[in-house]
Amino acid sequence: MITSTNDKIKILIVEDEQILIRMYQEKFEQAGFEVVSALDAESGLALAKNEKPDIVILDILLPQHNGLFFLEQARKENELALTPIIAFSNYDDPKTIQRAKELGVKDYLIKTNYTPDEIVAKISAIVK
Repeated sequence: MITSTNDKIKILIVEDEQILIRMYQEKFEQAGFEVVSALDAESGLALAKNEKPDIVILDILLPQHNGLFFLEQARKENELALTPIIAFSNYDDPKTIQRAKELGVKDYLIKTNYTPDEIVAKISAIVK
């Protein structure tokens, strides 16, 4: 089980679509998680360093730098190197999926294959 500094498990969602952030934030908060979010890889990295989330849900297709950039940078940072990261994208490219796995994602989920409730259940199973 992952333990946070408070009694709630903290999730960082790095996603460029505001509507998805709001929807998943609401679902995760209803399930008892604390949620922080970022709209791009660079602000996500900064937020991850400051907030020290217990798990990161990462979109691969992001503005400026993609999710693979986030993964590469996160794995270089001591405080993020062991943080579980779940790739969550509609980008179903085998080479990208393979690279994400090489960079240590715990899972690579295709958004359209899961309902929000299924995502909450998958993340809960990983962190609880």
